[in-house]
Amino acid sequence: MVAGDGSGALSWKTISKKEAYRAKVFTVFEQTSMGPNGKKGTFSVLEASDWAVVVPVVEKPEGDQFLMVRQYRHGADCVSLEFPGGVIEKGESPEAAAARELAEETGWTSSEIYALGSVCPNPAVQSNHFHIFIAMNPHASSQQALDENEIIDAIMLPAEEIRQRMGKGELCHALMVTALFFADRFLSERVRLKG
Repeated sequence: MVAGDGSGALSWKTISKKEAYRAKVFTVFEQTSMGPNGKKGTFSVLEASDWAVVVPVVEKPEGDQFLMVRQYRHGADCVSLEFPGGVIEKGESPEAAAARELAEETGWTSSEIYALGSVCPNPAVQSNHFHIFIAMNPHASSQQALDENEIIDAIMLPAEEIRQRMGKGELCHALMVTALFFADRFLSERVRLKG
């Protein structure tokens, strides 16, 4: 049955929350909550910082290109091809984080960065948000400024090739699929408005 929003009737109330494990990039809490039916349950909640990603698009007559980064991902134990992005620092806006990550990871900047939307990476267990931006026609402006443990190659690839390969091989990062969806929606609307 589909009827209205109904979110109020489905909401749970947090009764208690206890830190179970703290790591460098996230903290796990054991949370006891009461459901709308009065039943109680204990749930694991992973709290992490919000992330920002930026899809850099270079428009060319022969076809758009994406500026991407290739890096090793420890969780999946593989090299991953992604759009530039990372953690939003304390006190930093998502847009500032996207611009900073673009410059740090690629050495490129853009004066045209647009917010595309935000999603919850895994709302079943994670509390953070993933903010998606697009950078139109960035240009090389400096050297990479990588963090101590970052080893990243920045590469320009045909957008159509990335669309065809997304979800396969080194294009396995689920959040990059989301970022591409948002970027393509923006680019389609841009073409429609120009036409």
